Amino acid sequence: MTKPARLMALDVGSRRTGVAVSDELGLYAHARPALSGGTRALLDALPPLVANEAIDEVVVGLPLALSGEDSPQTSATRAFVERLRERLDVPVTTWDERLSSVEAARYVPSGRHRDGTLDSAAAALLLQAVLDSRAGDPA
Repeated sequence: MTKPARLMALDVGSRRTGVAVSDELGLYAHARPALSGGTRALLDALPPLVANEAIDEVVVGLPLALSGEDSPQTSATRAFVERLRERLDVPVTTWDERLSSVEAARYVPSGRHRDGTLDSAAAALLLQAVLDSRAGDPA
């Protein structure tokens, strides 16, 4: 039996980026502390984090509009994904993150929205959706 892939999800924001990782069985998403700073700081912080967590794939939330079309943030996120692919030795994929932050806000106390808790909760919801969609998938 092959070892399940260990995934990391990112909910990229302008001030903070939410981070979540899957457990070793690839069943559950766990929020990690959010990363602060801009694109350069994020690109510098992620390679060692990916290595330390033994990540096999990074999933970046793609901020589409409710209609499913690109939003103003979509092109910036796609550009970030391309730069991240150049820095990492693991696949970097995207996943529709529509309403992940809205859903996360339902579970995170309002006083925790500015400390990165909301961002990482959104990343965990995103990652859980990916894990659930792949459950039982032989690929």
